[in-house]
Amino acid sequence: MKIVVQVKLMPDAAQEAALSATLRTVNDLACWVSQVAFEHGVPREYELRKHTYAELKARGIGAQAAQHTIKKVRDAYTALHANIKAGNLGRPGSQRRRRAESKPIVFRPQAAQPYDDRCLSWQYDAQTVSIWTTAGRIKNVPFTGSPDALKTLREHRRGESDLIERDGAFYLIATCEVPEAEEYEPDGFVGVDLGIVNIATASTGYRAAGRKLNRYRRRQLALRAKLQKKRTKSAKRRLKERSRREQRHVKNTNHVIAKRIVAEAERTSSGIALEGLKGIRQRVRPARRPATTLSGRPSAAVLPPKPQRATLHSWAFAQLGRFLEYKARRAGVPLVLVDPAYSGRECAECGHIEKGNRVSQALFLCRGCGVVAHADRNASHVLARRGEDVWNAGRESRAPATP
Repeated sequence: MKIVVQVKLMPDAAQEAALSATLRTVNDLACWVSQVAFEHGVPREYELRKHTYAELKARGIGAQAAQHTIKKVRDAYTALHANIKAGNLGRPGSQRRRRAESKPIVFRPQAAQPYDDRCLSWQYDAQTVSIWTTAGRIKNVPFTGSPDALKTLREHRRGESDLIERDGAFYLIATCEVPEAEEYEPDGFVGVDLGIVNIATASTGYRAAGRKLNRYRRRQLALRAKLQKKRTKSAKRRLKERSRREQRHVKNTNHVIAKRIVAEAERTSSGIALEGLKGIRQRVRPARRPATTLSGRPSAAVLPPKPQRATLHSWAFAQLGRFLEYKARRAGVPLVLVDPAYSGRECAECGHIEKGNRVSQALFLCRGCGVVAHADRNASHVLARRGEDVWNAGRESRAPATP
């Protein structure tokens, strides 16, 4: 299984200038390669190399750096075409899709640049790297990271690493090939219901409430709006300092939740049944205008539900799902994706499905058997049962019986 490990470089002033100039140079050249690719109809990598390789060498970058720059551009167009084909950029003729198709891809000056073992070497004992730059190869560049990251890097690093610049600091993101644990036969399944009020509810009884995280997001949103409104130099400096702080906080929260769920499943020799939420952003209800009284003011008694679009787009449900998946694979815990349709309306006891079963966000009352339960807890048990059905269906042989 491939994972990435991030370490921070600690260069001196001269090394920092060389790394910064290198990223800007290769990304400027990547923009030029992208323009050439766009003009030639985005040819295959081999054809694109014939159009650009000699010029890249003439502009002073090494052979390996030129190869990686060309490959980076071709991979970017491959990803763009995949997103267009999947419909992620809208329907044919939409403004967003026309904008993506009508101009070449542009690379930021600090965009990542791949390095292979010919351009980058690691000295694990000294915790330094030797790395190619446009000013020549610089050696003894110190790096640092968490103890777990450094251990994984030393034992499992394979393949390329990416150099990136973020907020004036330089990082290397290394690819590591970590062996997966052998998957065991589960005794049962832990259903995991994802949500906004409760980030994750497991059928084991664990519930990660989202109140604290949502309150943190609202506070950060209000602070950003306040600073943006000031438009002073100090306000802009504060905004830059706080950039990605919310993202890091949410990522850490998702790591903690995923680790606990996987540990509980491993302890009980269970699998994990996770609801597949693909396409949830396209299923968000559009905002409705509030009803008004005769005076033209909104009526508090008949206000519609609060629009979910902003809330759902800031909810990192896909990230939590990815964390659960890779942590389960590392621990050997079976994980299956199940259809979440009507899981909030189905009774985990009798299987009765009715819209009226879901009395409120938190309350479930079955109209068939009269069971009263927490709605998310009930849904997690429904997902656990569906996980067992999916696992058993995949385990059953589809081969015809021997006559």
